Amino acid sequence: MPAHKKRRQTLAAAQAEGWQNGYALGAESGYRLGRCESIMRQLPQEPVPVWDKKVLYVTSGKGLPYSPLDTAVIESIRPLVRELVWTQPTSELSLVAAQENPDFVLVLDAMMLPPDQLDQIRMWGIRTAVWLLDDPYYTDVTLNLALAFDYVFTMELNCVAFYIEHGCKNVHYLPMAVYPGMYRPKAVSADNHRAVSFVGSGYWNRVNLFNSITPSLLKHDIHFSGLWWDRLASYRQLARRINLNKWMQPEETSDYYNGSKIVINLHRAFDDEQFNNNSRGIRAISPNPRTFEISACGVLQLTDIRDDLSRFYIPDSEIVTYASAEELRDKLDYYLTHEDERREIALRGLNKTMREHTFTHRLSELFRVAFTDGEVQVAAQPEVDPVL
Repeated sequence: MPAHKKRRQTLAAAQAEGWQNGYALGAESGYRLGRCESIMRQLPQEPVPVWDKKVLYVTSGKGLPYSPLDTAVIESIRPLVRELVWTQPTSELSLVAAQENPDFVLVLDAMMLPPDQLDQIRMWGIRTAVWLLDDPYYTDVTLNLALAFDYVFTMELNCVAFYIEHGCKNVHYLPMAVYPGMYRPKAVSADNHRAVSFVGSGYWNRVNLFNSITPSLLKHDIHFSGLWWDRLASYRQLARRINLNKWMQPEETSDYYNGSKIVINLHRAFDDEQFNNNSRGIRAISPNPRTFEISACGVLQLTDIRDDLSRFYIPDSEIVTYASAEELRDKLDYYLTHEDERREIALRGLNKTMREHTFTHRLSELFRVAFTDGEVQVAAQPEVDPVL
């Protein structure tokens, strides 16, 4: 056969294969999104308490990756109170409080907050609260901050007793959550599709685990995004699949998750020797923000085990866990070849997340704790998620 005819046949075969693969990808993606949409539309429109309060919210003041959390908190508080104002943690915070005269001040993180400003606000009889989102990794710093607040909310269960033992009053466990306006099921472009992804910094516990399953990293279409992934032993071979030293905004991270068949979650170590202000060695047992953000996108999450995880998701039904590098390797192999099981677990995880683990749920609980001493509520309104 002449060479030009062979080239035409090869090209035609490649085109036919491309159409077939594209159709299969589109069908799989469309079916998943249709099921996700069905779940989102059937979410109960539960009434949420609307408190007759004016709240002053003080942002973390840190920029990325905290600024999206500030946005999530602000947008979630608005429907829950009579009035919300927000400001940065500046040296003029007390002046803002004097002008606005809020009933309650909520601070996120508080590491950038000038302590004297909070003292002045409390002298005026305004109740204050802090929500600590980096426990236990910065407890050497946050303990002194927490002592200055009327209410302390921590995302780490093991830190509740720690703060109480050191003199804090009104300490409560308030886990992390997701803001559906940022993380949700959605269609993404074809070039965003991949088998497996991991988003986050390359702390050594993560690098060491992935180094131990290098053959799987090379075999599967696994992509990384974040700081320090050039530490991987197979970095040169994986470089084209790594967005090195990149901070992604929530919209892009959500695209990354939605384009993946599996997203790996691996929590940072509580005793990391390089990046740690946890000299007391408080163990971390509560799930990180990614636990909820990944599940909110309707994709399968493979996560390492945290002792408190089962409070939020049923393992092997709504989320999949692994206890070792070998188990992670084996479950990657299994779920990449068992599409129906992978999809059904992911959909159950999406359903649980949107029903129980949004910022609206968490902030409603925060205000219930702070405002249940005879305070007046406005008539309850149905909860409305921004994606519905």
